[in-house]
Amino acid sequence: MIALSPAEVDALVARHPHVVRPRRWVVWRLPLFLGCLIAYLMFSWWYFAIGQVLATSNWQLAGGYLIQWVTYENRPTVTIDADGAMHVDFPRFDPIGPNPKPAWMTLDRVQMQRHVAQAPAVTTAAPAGNGFMTGGFMAPEPSVAATPAAPTAPTSRLEEVVSRAEIRMTSDSTITVTPETITVTRGAERIEVPVTHADLVRALGALPAWAEQKRVEDRIMVSFGFAGWAAIDGHSVVVHKRFLGWANFLFDTDSAFFGKSAGEVISLIAGGERLDPSQSNLSLAINDILYNPSWQHLDVWTKLLETIVMAFIGTLFAALLAFPLSFIAARNITANRPANQITKRFFDFQRSVDMLIWALFFTRAFGPGPISGMAAIFFTDTGSLGKLFSEALENIDSKPREGVTSVGAAPVAVHRFGVLPQVLPVFVSQTLYFWESNTRSATIIGAMGAGGIGLKLWESMRTHTNWPNIFYMVLLIIGTVFIFDTISNALRSRLIGRQAH
Repeated sequence: MIALSPAEVDALVARHPHVVRPRRWVVWRLPLFLGCLIAYLMFSWWYFAIGQVLATSNWQLAGGYLIQWVTYENRPTVTIDADGAMHVDFPRFDPIGPNPKPAWMTLDRVQMQRHVAQAPAVTTAAPAGNGFMTGGFMAPEPSVAATPAAPTAPTSRLEEVVSRAEIRMTSDSTITVTPETITVTRGAERIEVPVTHADLVRALGALPAWAEQKRVEDRIMVSFGFAGWAAIDGHSVVVHKRFLGWANFLFDTDSAFFGKSAGEVISLIAGGERLDPSQSNLSLAINDILYNPSWQHLDVWTKLLETIVMAFIGTLFAALLAFPLSFIAARNITANRPANQITKRFFDFQRSVDMLIWALFFTRAFGPGPISGMAAIFFTDTGSLGKLFSEALENIDSKPREGVTSVGAAPVAVHRFGVLPQVLPVFVSQTLYFWESNTRSATIIGAMGAGGIGLKLWESMRTHTNWPNIFYMVLLIIGTVFIFDTISNALRSRLIGRQAH
């Protein structure tokens, strides 16, 4: 290594300044890039009003939606009649099932003499004749007069009614209802609301932070965090008690297995007395699970299978059509420029429009259903796969092809032994990747009317109520994509001669 003197270094710098001293652009390019990036982010923040959107977003509502994905509610309503009698009602489709007697609710009952007013009977006077007989053909019929009968006196009867109801929301939170007062306790704080049998609601004292009354004398909303909430009116309390999990996932309230433990169900299936004389307990259990009206397992799985078939058939047909067309589009395979350009522009036309737009078009043409989805996938992927296949053909090594040609092989043999061995693994790998990707895409285009689980998911989301079912279908979609992604990666790794990682 030769050492240079300071004079020689200065002379070298003078002769080649661009080598020793970097250009100004090289020095300032990183700060300039960071400045442009920051300016762009600030402009986007201002243009899309991101700060205002974040400030006005209802994060509590969003969190409530997420909670509903993994919880269910029981919704009892405690009503206080004018004579002081109380009764507790559950909605018809409440997951608690018939004859609810939950452990978290205590009801005190008494015998009470109640006066029940009977509705007066209505008597109708029969017409003298019909229109054909009295006024000629097509003449209007005379009106029928309804005469109310004299009102009947109220009847008195002895009934068993609820005199006191206590609902335990958490270990330290309760709702106690009596004919005179509705009391809500949460920890050390307490609310008392007198029963008024009117539209006005007035609490005794100030409301704590976990209670809200939007307008004076309006209903009072009380929150118990994850455990649920309740709405207090002048003569009723509507309770929403929340539980973690999915209610009645296997057996609905109408099933003979409803309410039984896992051990009881297994015992009945293994050798218990038949619950239905016409079929075995195993057959009855499978039937109740598949046709569960709350979760609709069979329908959901059938729609998921439609989505899988839609993605597979659409991708397969696209690969079969793109394969021969790619040989025409490749310039080193087909030495015909017009044919190359026409085929490539055809590929551009197919893939220039998104799959979702093609799905809307084919849904309009063929009607809703999997056929429209398969057509959209087939049409879009033909263009995409055709472009990828043709580019792979244009980048092959020409030596194997020249070697096969030199021995006098026919053109078909040249492609078979000189071209296909190089590109076939790439073709199959790309097709498998598109098949995996289309499993996700089929869900989206299904929501636009192409059928499958995407359409069922969209129908459930439109109600904004059945969030556990939505999450159930989302999990099925995620699991399906994960399985096909694993299979596709394993096959691609084997095709290109590497072990799967």
